[in-house]
Amino acid sequence: MEFIRVTPNARPQVALIELNRPKELNALNLQLMQEVAAALKALDDDESVRAIVLTGSERAFAAGADIKQMAGRTAIDMLIVDQFTVWDQIRKTKKPLIAAVSGFALGGGCELAMTCDMIVASETAQFGQPEIKIGVMPGAGGTQRLTRAVGKARAMEMVLTGRPISALEAERAGLVNRVVPVGQFLEEAFRLAASIAEMSPVAARLAKESVNRAFETHLDEGLHFERKNFYLTFASEDQKEGMAAFVEKRKPQFKGR
Repeated sequence: MEFIRVTPNARPQVALIELNRPKELNALNLQLMQEVAAALKALDDDESVRAIVLTGSERAFAAGADIKQMAGRTAIDMLIVDQFTVWDQIRKTKKPLIAAVSGFALGGGCELAMTCDMIVASETAQFGQPEIKIGVMPGAGGTQRLTRAVGKARAMEMVLTGRPISALEAERAGLVNRVVPVGQFLEEAFRLAASIAEMSPVAARLAKESVNRAFETHLDEGLHFERKNFYLTFASEDQKEGMAAFVEKRKPQFKGR
């Protein structure tokens, strides 16, 4: 891995992926995104990992896409490269994925953070879709996920003017889970991941699928999907252990089975 660092056991049952292009403020080139997708696939297959944290540096989560890599391409070049396939692979990560964001999360950086399930931000974080300023528009989900997170009016303003929003504004709008001092953003993400890692991995996976389905379908179909996943949890050993522990007034020991 040239542009990321992976620590499978950064905390008990919690893995860490760090974007590592400091000179470019973690600008997202195709190789970096392929490395992130490959790392997430490997961590998804690692039974010792129950939650994943994705982060950059204090200065920048990711300042955007690598414009130098794209500037000279034609529409056909972009079609052939098909750079967004790797984003679809990242979106399909089964385990809970938390973005720990400090500094710039702009353009592709904002889109990558929104691809995660939750976002913990430092006070210095800035979120934005400034693509309009260079004659293009968001292409990795910015117009879709941002609108679902912050609403049409605010998303329109951000996309059509390129204006970034602060961490506190992002929290008020529902884009991020919480805002903490800059020196604490990674540890806060680890705490959130650790609390998830204590739960049943089976139930967590099915619950994540169900929440995501709420954004992809109408209510009746979503409720039907949720109900089937609820029933499926009763096929797991974790359900038996969790309910037995509740009755016996002890802490459950979930094994992901």
